[in-house]
Amino acid sequence: EVQLVESGGGLVQPGGSLRLSCAASGFAVDDYALTWVRQAPGKGLEWVSAISSNGGKTYYAESMEGRFTISRDNARNTLYLQMNSLTSEDTAVYYCAKIPTSDFSVYEFDYWGQGTQVAVSS
Repeated sequence: EVQLVESGGGLVQPGGSLRLSCAASGFAVDDYALTWVRQAPGKGLEWVSAISSNGGKTYYAESMEGRFTISRDNARNTLYLQMNSLTSEDTAVYYCAKIPTSDFSVYEFDYWGQGTQVAVSS
């Protein structure tokens, strides 16, 4: 059974940082690209970032470029998202998802985690 379990969310002040983690299991993690997607209150899903199966290629939405860093540790079957310089606009539920290929090319994700809440507020 494919499982993706996010953690690391919480309340942070504007300008602060958080690191999200996503523990993956039930599939050959190092064969697949992974991604982060978020959903702000009352809004639709927004793609955040993706990483290829071996971590050699990373992709970011324009508004996250330079503030967020995606990484993965295939030995630990874990995906990460380091988020810096957070603003209230980053408040959302953050989901990790599996991409059914080794690299990211289209917005097609076949398994999702349950999400972790990030709230940016003073």
